[in-house]
Formats: sequence, C-alpha cells, structure tokens
Amino acid sequence: MLRDCFNYHDFRKLAKGRLPGPIFNYIDGGADDEVTMRRNSEAFQSCDLIPQVLTGVKDVDLSVEVMGQKLDLPVYLSPTALQRLFHHRGERATAGAAQKFGTMFGVSSLGTVSMEEIARQYDTPQVYQFYFHKDRGLNNAMMQRAKESNVNVMMLTVDSITGGNRERDLRTGFSIPFKLNLQGLWQFATRPMWGINYLTHEKFSLPQLDAHIDMGNGASSIGDYFTNMLDPSMNWKDVEEMVKFWGGEFCLKGIMSADDAKRAVDIGCTGIVISNHGGRQLDGSRSSFDQLAEIVDAVGDKIDVIFDSGIQRGTHVLKALALGAKAVGLGRYYLFALAAAGQPGVERAMKLLVAEIERDMRLMGCSKISDLNRDHIRFR
Repeated sequence: MLRDCFNYHDFRKLAKGRLPGPIFNYIDGGADDEVTMRRNSEAFQSCDLIPQVLTGVKDVDLSVEVMGQKLDLPVYLSPTALQRLFHHRGERATAGAAQKFGTMFGVSSLGTVSMEEIARQYDTPQVYQFYFHKDRGLNNAMMQRAKESNVNVMMLTVDSITGGNRERDLRTGFSIPFKLNLQGLWQFATRPMWGINYLTHEKFSLPQLDAHIDMGNGASSIGDYFTNMLDPSMNWKDVEEMVKFWGGEFCLKGIMSADDAKRAVDIGCTGIVISNHGGRQLDGSRSSFDQLAEIVDAVGDKIDVIFDSGIQRGTHVLKALALGAKAVGLGRYYLFALAAAGQPGVERAMKLLVAEIERDMRLMGCSKISDLNRDHIRFR
C-alpha cells in the first residue's frame, strides 16, 4: 500500500508488484553489467557529512534559482520517456506533482503527453529534453514547437547518439510497440490491472514524434530509435547553432568531463547536467557524483552545474549541493512512485524527500541551500 512507502526502495517494491516485468525492468535496468548504474548510488557512501551545531536554525529555505527559474526546491523531476506506460496519467501526474511542490518538470522527445498540453494545463517551469535526429528539419520543427509552447529550458541530451546495451529489455522483448517473447507475455498476464488501465484509457502515443516518425515500423524498439533515428555525427558546431536558434536557457545533459563542460561554456550554453543517463548508456563510466567536484571547479562560476543519476535520499541531495551543484534531478526516484500510484505516489515520494532534506538541513546547521559548502563533507 502507498501509505506503507517511506523511501525509494519501498516505492520500487510497490512498482515491481504492479508493473508487468518488461516495463518494470525498462525503468529499473541499466546497460551491460549495470556496474555504473549501481555505482551511481554507491558513490555517495564514500562521502560523509560533517554537521555544524549551534547555528540557530529556526527556518529552512529550500529555494534555489537555476537556469533562470526560481524553484521552491533544490530538486526537480527530470524528463523521462514513456511515462504513460508506467501509469495511465503519465506526464500529467508528474507535472501536477511538480506544480504542487513548486519545482521544475521536464517533457521528453519520447514523452507520451504533448509539451503543448503540459504548458497549457500546468503552471510550473518546463524543460524540454531534446534528442538530435538525423532529420535536421525534424530538429528545427521540434525546437520551434517548444518555443511556441513557451518552454522555459531546452535540454539537449548528448550521451545518447546510440542506444545503450540494455540486456534486460532484450531478454523480455520490450519494445514500442510491444513485441514480447513468452516470458514477457506471461509477465503481462500476471498484471491484469495494468492491462485494463492501458486498454481503457487513450491510445498510447508519442505526440512529440508521431507526426514525423512511425515507431511501429521504422523504429520498433527504443534501442532502434536511438540507433537508427538519432544522429551520431552530432558535434559541437551543430549544438552551437542550436544554442543560437533557441536564444534562451540551453542546457547540455550528459556531460561527464571538465573539458566538455568548458566547451559548453564556450558555445554559449547556460547550464549543464552532469549525468551518465542513470547508468543506461556507457557501462563502466564513472558515477556522476565522482565527477561533480572536478566539473564544478572547472566551470561552476561560469555556468549552472546541475546533477543527476543515483539520487535515493535527502542526504544524497545535500552532498551534491555541498559539492557545488545548483540543483539535482530525480529520475527513477519519482518514476517508481508514479508506477506505484500515479500522482498521489509522486506527491508522497516528494513529500518524504522534502521532509528528509529539511530535517537533514537542520541537522547540518544550515538555514538555506547556499549555506552548504565543502566544509560540510569529507571523502573517505
């Protein structure tokens, strides 16, 4: 039951009981041996918090300003694909929760609700996660749509010019549309409520792409979409042109080196997300947290450095902020809650996380996010 969920692992367990196995494993899995995926969360264990006492913490202000957006929280709900597969309300539930908590929300190119609908219905800063396609006309059309929808931040994903080797999906036959093997079909048969909700609500679609790409033929799986539709020749000159075309807050998601962070500054980006795609792309890469300090030291005074991958606790958020991140993106953390119970699930997950962050801020002796700094942490 939702009321019995108190942390990330509880929501994950509830989601696993409610989702067909192929869909659960799509959320839960990573690339290859999933070493990087595991390391993303384990990395926080080598960093210890050092509280400062008797600082007179009466009130705690969790607000931040990042990418030109004023947020009530230092965490936001990262753009993720296929949300109506996890719960029939999908991005509507996620955006509703983000609005309630006064934070930023993102729609993906592989989103299942249109960016226009989200912009009309929800008054919360909106990010559009953009994938760079071989069809340059499609790229321009999608960016123009985002402009006309008054999207606040363009977030170009740069670590996915080809699909990661997600072997869990290969074993179950997970694809869009579904092309399941016997094991996958059995998993769907044992979760009848998911099937009822899927069939009794609006037809599944990818409204950002439907007018341009037939996911039923030309890209029969998400892996095929990455491999066949996205442009592996994307380079810094291409991105510089996109930055100029957009003319506003422009963020590169998937930066993992200080040199790349410096180049993002040079071409006019206003933000970067240190991310390894939740361990779903290049297995064996370092964790995002392991790279955070180095990148902040290189460009933190020139560009907004955002962080994601591996967040499961409020203390994880504090450690990233203490190292210099301006804000922290959540992915699986809220997706499992969405799958478990829709918007009420996301809201409960956010309420618990906010309570953790507030409590931990008090215990750290900090009244506002800017109080956190490297004096508050030590690495073993």
